Amino acid sequence: MKPLWMPASVPALWLAVLVMLTPGSALEEVLMDSTTATAELGWTIFPSQGWEEVSGYDENMSTIRTYQVCNVFESSQNNWIRTRFIRRSGAQRIHVQVKFSVRDCSSIPNVPGSCKETFNLYYHEAEADTATPTSPAWMENPWVKVDTIAADESFSQVELGGRIMKINSEVRSFGPVSKTGFYLAFQDYGACMSIIAVRVFYRKCPRVVMNGAVFSETLSGAESASLVAARGVCVPNGEEVDVPIKLYCNGDGEWMVPIGRCMCKAGYEASANGTECTACPTGSFKPAQGDHSCIPCPHNSRTSSQSATTCMCRSGYYRTDAEGPESRCTTVPSAPQNVISIVNETSLRLEWSPPVDTGGRADVVYNIICKSCGSERTGCTRCGDNVRFEPRQLGLTSSQVHISELLAHTQYTFEIQAMNGVSDQSTYSPQYTAVNITTNQAAPSAVTIIHQVSRSLSSITLSWSQPDKPNGVILDYELQYYEKSQAEWNSSVSHSQTNTALIRGLRPGTIYVFQVRARTVAGFGRFSGKMYFQTMTEEEYASSLQDKLPLIVGSSAAGLVFIIAVTVIIIACCRRSSERPQSEYTDKLQHYTSGHTSPGMKIYIDPFTYEDPNEAVREFAKEIEIACVKIEQVIGAGEFGEVCSGNLRQPGKREILVAIKTLKTGYTERQRRDFLSEASIMGQFDHPNIIHLEGVVTKSSPVMIITEFMENGSLDSFLRQNDGQFTVIQLVGMLRGMAAGMKYLCEMNYVHRDLAARNILVNSNLVCKVSDFGLSRFLEEDTSDPTYTSALGGKIPIRWTAPEAIQYRKFTSSSDCWSYGIVMWEVMSYGERPYWDMSNQDVINAIEQDYRLPPPMDCPSALHQLMLDCWQKDRNNRPKFSQIVNTLDKMIRNPGTLKAMTPLSSSVHLPLLDRSTPDFSSFTSVDEWLDAIKMGQYKENFANEGFSSFNTVSQMTTDDILRVGVTLAGHQKKILNSIQTMRAQMNQITSVEGVHRRPVRRVLGNGADALARVEP
Repeated sequence: MKPLWMPASVPALWLAVLVMLTPGSALEEVLMDSTTATAELGWTIFPSQGWEEVSGYDENMSTIRTYQVCNVFESSQNNWIRTRFIRRSGAQRIHVQVKFSVRDCSSIPNVPGSCKETFNLYYHEAEADTATPTSPAWMENPWVKVDTIAADESFSQVELGGRIMKINSEVRSFGPVSKTGFYLAFQDYGACMSIIAVRVFYRKCPRVVMNGAVFSETLSGAESASLVAARGVCVPNGEEVDVPIKLYCNGDGEWMVPIGRCMCKAGYEASANGTECTACPTGSFKPAQGDHSCIPCPHNSRTSSQSATTCMCRSGYYRTDAEGPESRCTTVPSAPQNVISIVNETSLRLEWSPPVDTGGRADVVYNIICKSCGSERTGCTRCGDNVRFEPRQLGLTSSQVHISELLAHTQYTFEIQAMNGVSDQSTYSPQYTAVNITTNQAAPSAVTIIHQVSRSLSSITLSWSQPDKPNGVILDYELQYYEKSQAEWNSSVSHSQTNTALIRGLRPGTIYVFQVRARTVAGFGRFSGKMYFQTMTEEEYASSLQDKLPLIVGSSAAGLVFIIAVTVIIIACCRRSSERPQSEYTDKLQHYTSGHTSPGMKIYIDPFTYEDPNEAVREFAKEIEIACVKIEQVIGAGEFGEVCSGNLRQPGKREILVAIKTLKTGYTERQRRDFLSEASIMGQFDHPNIIHLEGVVTKSSPVMIITEFMENGSLDSFLRQNDGQFTVIQLVGMLRGMAAGMKYLCEMNYVHRDLAARNILVNSNLVCKVSDFGLSRFLEEDTSDPTYTSALGGKIPIRWTAPEAIQYRKFTSSSDCWSYGIVMWEVMSYGERPYWDMSNQDVINAIEQDYRLPPPMDCPSALHQLMLDCWQKDRNNRPKFSQIVNTLDKMIRNPGTLKAMTPLSSSVHLPLLDRSTPDFSSFTSVDEWLDAIKMGQYKENFANEGFSSFNTVSQMTTDDILRVGVTLAGHQKKILNSIQTMRAQMNQITSVEGVHRRPVRRVLGNGADALARVEP
């Protein structure tokens, strides 16, 4: 049956060729296409007089199968047609393209009012092909309606009685679908129409390379608005940037919403429009990930292969740690030239011209190496710290320096080294120019200390030390003195051939100011600092005499014997009275000054020299009203009472958080004095690395000391709580702050005596401040604290104390330096207990036998070397705190010096005091040792003479060194010094007594013993 609207004489050319839809970049997978059928479609029809399958032709004259219906003259039409079972193939959303034509109802003569121009599309899911002619039922449920489809264009009668067929194409989609497959159904309810073609498909996003990543084919989502995320994979040698790279596939099978991107990694550049990453060719490099291209190697650098991330400097050329791979490589400068020296007695001025070759850099600086050669140049040694360089000795930016405090009549050699930013990278010694000079005669240096030997009503006997630099034979001393109440110009002068003098004719009970200076053939040196001494008062003299008179009265001797006895006793009384300790007032006066202190510098005053300790508190500590203090909570317990945190609100000032130490009730007067003495000490200090005293409360109860609040508490516990959480630079910054505080205390002439991590406080900004100035606990007899060990009538923190302070109670800034070295070790080991669980006596024995703590884990060798310097047995060889601060500043400015780590090994590591020559145990042969001390030119000489092992080398004498052909005096001394150190190291490893094996935790981290006795 042909449709009513199709002329029999016209072939079906109106059937358009079906073209696959490709919206945008989407891919379509066809599940069914009716135009490809080569036989009848065989779709199920209900009822049988409804839809009819007919054949037609497309424009290529290929046969296609269609369905048509035109029962418009019959009422109540309900014609269904159902496709075969269609498998969904994993798709979640199905698209249906229907091509159809509909006749305009108005063009059909006498058509009833029930004529339609639309039809319905349905689907039904099923797990298998189980449909029958009656199932599923021909009704909307169980069928799911997709849409009612209307024609955009219908056809009607045209010229010559022919018809022009108008084909509509509509696409509808439905989902989600989840079962194995589905059926489609078309419902006609009174139209004259033909279904020409049906194509069923689903969409997916195609494989694409975008933003440097490859995205695989991705099925669209179940809903039309669904976005399916797809993870991209970077192209080879590409890397993700910031976030994981993604694309989203929309319901139409189009990619959208790109997130993230891939870039070519270091050593590779983008090519092929960003779809590939190609290795940088030889001679070029790319230092980091990114879109930029490879760049040629900078000057004096090269690569040895493709895909280089940096260009290596050519031999003899370097970069600093701060210079990136794009920087050119530079070399070390040549030696300075045209040195001019001008000697003036014991001072020297050096000037020179810059080096001809600066190494290609503008950061050239100069170091001055000073060597004192005595009377023979073969005995040159490094100059001591007493030699002064202006503006400085190292890192000079100008080409001149002034050197003073040299010894008179002494030969010196000065090496002027040229350095630049890459000199530290070079394995060769810096280029230098040497100049030899001999100093002239000079006046002596100043006398530093004056002592009172005895005193009487009208005289004072004094003694003083010889100047540190006499600069020749001392001819005599000149002593200048005057009453403290008079002007200095009204002074008297006395001369002495020795370093003692008896000054007579003084007034009783009077304070005198004394100064002394030495004289050589070169003239007088500088006067010493002013010192104050007081003659005896009449009351003191009478009191001492009355104490002795009963001895005279009680004597049974007569006459002359009585007179002689009286005379003798009076003389003895006078002498003993004159030898009595000077008054507390005079003691205090001596604390006000120091012979070697610069004029105008503030000096620490011991509060215990005050007759009334409350006077010191009033002078150095501010009294605070109790109403201004609010205690919030107890945070600990101190020696004298509780430690609290709270707030301080003083008139006209903002409220601040403070720490509050309270004195427990029931205290004795001595306890109150000792408690407040810490405030009297602390109140004299004003430095950012010293705990700041806000004030005291003494007029109310409880008595309080109020200081700034340090949020992180004591340094040792803070480090243990944050083990491994800081960078080396942060730790060095903490150490630098402590050293700056100790430098300030040293300049104030204050000796701490208990410097340890437990006595360092840390605030929220990691600023470390020295605290705990309560020295009275050293004098207490309470031994409950195991940290402090009784010795010589007091208590000493053995593990932190220098040997001379343990043995002789000799506390100085040098002993504080020893303690600072222990604090450095505590910081770098994150609060480890020094010497672990060794007994105090074991610690003393170990130190006496030159054992020193090994480097903590990950401790830079430069820091451990500074610790070893602080632990020198001779206190005069320990660095000053000013030198420590300068050393740490250099490390902070040049972090590259902190990269070299002390090697860790399972063997026993016994640090020695002398690190001027390398540790021979780190070498495998004598040749390697000679190379390390830069004496490699003598390798063959040593081998020919049989010195091929460390045992034979360690026994070499000066004659042996000459015998192997070392004739240069400097080379002889260098080799001999290294051999002496080798012997010390061998002795240390094989013959140490009294030290037990101790576990090493953060120190070596591998179970090796440190501070251990090694059996031979």
